[in-house]
Amino acid sequence: MSTEHASGSTQPEAGGGSTGPEEQRTSAGQVAEPTLAFGKVTPPAAPSYLDAPPPVLPPAPAPAAPPAPSYLDAPPPAPAPAGNPYAAPAAPPAPAAELPPVAAAELPPVQVAPPAAEPPHHPFGAGTPLGSWATPPGGIDGPGGPGFPQYPGANPAPGRKRGGLIALVAAVALVAGLAGGAIGVSVTDRDGGSNSSSGRGTSTTVQASENKQAVNRPPESVAGIAGKALPSVVTIKAQGSQESGTGTGFVFDTEGHILTNNHVVAPAASGGKLTVKFSDGSSYPASVVGRAQGYDVAVIKLDSPPKDKLVPLPLGDSDKVAVGDATIAIGAPYGLEGTVTTGIISAKDRPVASGDETGAQASYMNALQTDASINPGNSGGPLLDAAGAVIGINSAIQSNTSSGNSRAGSIGLGFAIPINQAKRVAGDLIKGGTPVYAILGVLRNDEFKGDGAQIRGSAVGETPAVTPGGPADQAGLKAGDVITKLGGHVIDSGPTLVSEIWTYKPGDKVEVEYTRDGKAAKTTVTLGERKGDN
Repeated sequence: MSTEHASGSTQPEAGGGSTGPEEQRTSAGQVAEPTLAFGKVTPPAAPSYLDAPPPVLPPAPAPAAPPAPSYLDAPPPAPAPAGNPYAAPAAPPAPAAELPPVAAAELPPVQVAPPAAEPPHHPFGAGTPLGSWATPPGGIDGPGGPGFPQYPGANPAPGRKRGGLIALVAAVALVAGLAGGAIGVSVTDRDGGSNSSSGRGTSTTVQASENKQAVNRPPESVAGIAGKALPSVVTIKAQGSQESGTGTGFVFDTEGHILTNNHVVAPAASGGKLTVKFSDGSSYPASVVGRAQGYDVAVIKLDSPPKDKLVPLPLGDSDKVAVGDATIAIGAPYGLEGTVTTGIISAKDRPVASGDETGAQASYMNALQTDASINPGNSGGPLLDAAGAVIGINSAIQSNTSSGNSRAGSIGLGFAIPINQAKRVAGDLIKGGTPVYAILGVLRNDEFKGDGAQIRGSAVGETPAVTPGGPADQAGLKAGDVITKLGGHVIDSGPTLVSEIWTYKPGDKVEVEYTRDGKAAKTTVTLGERKGDN
């Protein structure tokens, strides 16, 4: 499970010191719960990311013999209606012809068939309401380890997507119609002045006047924003030889590029299959354009872009977001496509580190925190502001799971990659297919327990603590220095330092505050560049 520090930042558990640049570390990080679900194709291999399949329904108890009738999905059949008080009297029945008596011995024995066993009741009437892609028989074997971000999109057991809900709604609508008919007859009896011997009470209903504001939702309302954005939000299915996953993405431009999380498309990164589904149900194959594991950003492109569907979502300015601003999250939690939830910005610049169970593929973000409900399946989906502009990419959640078998779910702590950073990374990926990172050129000491991020005191193998001629070396930083601020932001840990550095571009000049031998000092660093994730 992740550990929150006094500043509110979330960082991996302390482990051995880093053995590479400040972007690398030797300890396995456990911080936020990513939001993508993976289904194992072959049982033996452990998946890379933690899957949070939906809760498993308890097995239905075997029906008693003979079972009592069940009316869980619809009320019991209505009793036969009483005679119509307005109908003409029926003719008396003709007397039955007398039959000769029959001896009891002549009657053949009657065999009564036992009542048929009633099928177990399903809470939705028929099938589980799933996304269009259900998990293959055998369920999902959740990858990843406890405490790591979980990527939205666990697919529950196979079943029809909406059949059960439609059946239930239809049953309720039918019952309501019958009830309305009965009320209508009762009102007619009273208004018509006819007497009824039934003794039943009467009632009337009042039809509400049409509310044009409720029918015609304002564009700035949640309904108006969701209605405009949903056609540009897609569900992504990534299928590889060892694992598969379902997540979310959105239309980035008119060329067919889709912006999403790296962990959403990772299962199909090595010769797998990507399928993109729009809100109208149409699906298209897609290919990976570029992936940035450190940023947890990926760009894919439709192989045959449907021009009529490529309506990019407008991009906002995440730097101008304020705590308390309204948010709208759209995605496919647990495969339920087109789900819209709302909340607010709970915090800004929240350092979050997430990765797989080994910590080898860590990603860092200075996240927007929101209490909008985000679950496995939401990863890669847009976080919108009150104007309908994208301000972030939903990427991770903090969960209270404590073991690898637990299933993550929303507890009101969701984290999104700021769109300003994601837009820059997407541009690099579209242009060259390779991510570009800003670097300081030091090895960090994750065993340091004090406030700040400490540069290692000595080299690790052939790698020096401070890269000779690198950005930190040129700025006068030395092994053992403790960085306390970068660009005016408090640094309370090594992962926080990386999260903050990666908000900048290579070549940016940034002020660094640090302590050496207990004395505070300042310097200005021109950040260096690293291309690629390796």
